[in-house]
Amino acid sequence: QLQLVESGGGLVQPGGSLRLSCAASGFTLDAYAIGWFRQAPGKEREGVSCISSSGGSTNYADSVKGRFTISRDNAKNTVYLQMNSLKPEDTAIYYCAAVGLFRLCLSPRNAAYWGQGTQVTVSS
Repeated sequence: QLQLVESGGGLVQPGGSLRLSCAASGFTLDAYAIGWFRQAPGKEREGVSCISSSGGSTNYADSVKGRFTISRDNAKNTVYLQMNSLKPEDTAIYYCAAVGLFRLCLSPRNAAYWGQGTQVTVSS
């Protein structure tokens, strides 16, 4: 069974940092581009960042550029999202998924094998 599992969420104060992890079970991640997405209450799911299968290409939503960094360790079968300078508007459930066309990697419709999500709350 192909499965992605997110971890690393939590409660953090504005300006703080978190690192999310996306681990694969049942398959190897190195064949897939992976995206991070988030969904806040009452809002549509949106793309945050994505990374190509080799790790050589990345893409970010404008709202997180300069603050978030995506990376991957294919030897550990894991993709990471380092989130710095967090803002209250970053509060959401964060999901990882395998993406199809890399040029569409921030589109949730282009993703599959969704994880269950991890909650990130930024609040003082």
